Amino acid sequence: MSYTLLRGTFVIRYPDLPRQGPEPDGDTVKFLPDSPALVEALPRHSGRPPNINRRGVSVRLEAIDALETHFSETHQEPLGALAARDELLRLLGFTNVVFWDDLPNQVRSADQDSVRGHVLTNGIDANGRLIAFAYAGDHPAADGSSVFLDGPLADGSVNAALLAAGLVYPAFYATLPAELRTHLAEVSAAAREKAEATGIWPRSAADPDGPATVPDLAALEQLVMWPKLFRRIVPYLAEGFPDFDGFDAWLRADPVHRDDQLFLIDKLERGNLHDVVRASGQQIQLTVWPERFIINPDPAPPGSTVKPPLLASGDLLIVAALPDPAGADLGAETVTLLNVTPDQVDLAGWWLSDAGGGRKELSGAVAGGATLRVTLDGALRLGNQGDGIVLVDPGGNTIDQVTYKGEHVRAGRTICFVR
Repeated sequence: MSYTLLRGTFVIRYPDLPRQGPEPDGDTVKFLPDSPALVEALPRHSGRPPNINRRGVSVRLEAIDALETHFSETHQEPLGALAARDELLRLLGFTNVVFWDDLPNQVRSADQDSVRGHVLTNGIDANGRLIAFAYAGDHPAADGSSVFLDGPLADGSVNAALLAAGLVYPAFYATLPAELRTHLAEVSAAAREKAEATGIWPRSAADPDGPATVPDLAALEQLVMWPKLFRRIVPYLAEGFPDFDGFDAWLRADPVHRDDQLFLIDKLERGNLHDVVRASGQQIQLTVWPERFIINPDPAPPGSTVKPPLLASGDLLIVAALPDPAGADLGAETVTLLNVTPDQVDLAGWWLSDAGGGRKELSGAVAGGATLRVTLDGALRLGNQGDGIVLVDPGGNTIDQVTYKGEHVRAGRTICFVR
């Protein structure tokens, strides 16, 4: 059970965009890795590259599913949804977090906009998020190291803490190794048996203990139920169905986005979501506890690949930039690339971009072990007060990314990005 260590910073608020920041919930949080290229090198289990930019990438906490604070303009029971979110932020080290009254999913203020932390990850999910176990503070190993993740180490994660507290449901995808799945299933079952009043289990509905009655969306939003089932019911109701008599057929009609493929542990056979759901009239029920089946990730679309790009690990680097050339800047700014591999890299389809959204299409090639100095035109202009530069391959993958501050800029002098 080898996972990749990524060191970095958890982020809940952008000081420069106070009303447009991340929207943390009970199982997702923004993470700014110290080495973005390491993210690009991860497996893509559903064929989608990581959705990463200069502000980071969202982390989907492996093995858990929290009540939805926001989903398609709906939500689940607020008490349980907000309890999981607030505990996740507390465990990561955030304090005095206050959300906007009119934007209840975005942080208005906190003692910390970001905190140091690390994740252990084994890939990217179908939404471009990191699949990971999240931890507060730094890890002693080097960034990008391979870490053996066993039960005791998993128990120290935010994921396991939320599961043990009964604040979240289990959701075990095939990306979770069997030994960890077995261990965390025991954690979840113990939390359900304990049924702490502060958790979800005393109010859980639509589960093997009994069905839930759902006459409409308003009633659904006040229920505690397995979030994936909630996420299937919402679009079903939105299509105007008056009851659940057609729910089974509706699931089966889309085996990719609705009727998830499962492995039923107790039966030792493959199945689908419809095999563990009973629905008719205004009642619906999950007939198997969610730790007793494994969910297959969404399949990779035709033509996509689950493997990372060949140059994802920083084989082509941005090593220098000249943002303030002597004389006029326009047409004289440069960015220098270094190919650290022994093979030539064809730059057709590649581009450079910056924090302002500028874009410079690249051409030609960089010989193995050589550098290439790229002269920028008006389409991409580097800021003299600081900027970020991103190198992107033809597939849209971020291959390298650097930033510099205004204090580094001096007229006529090239900035060297030390590795």
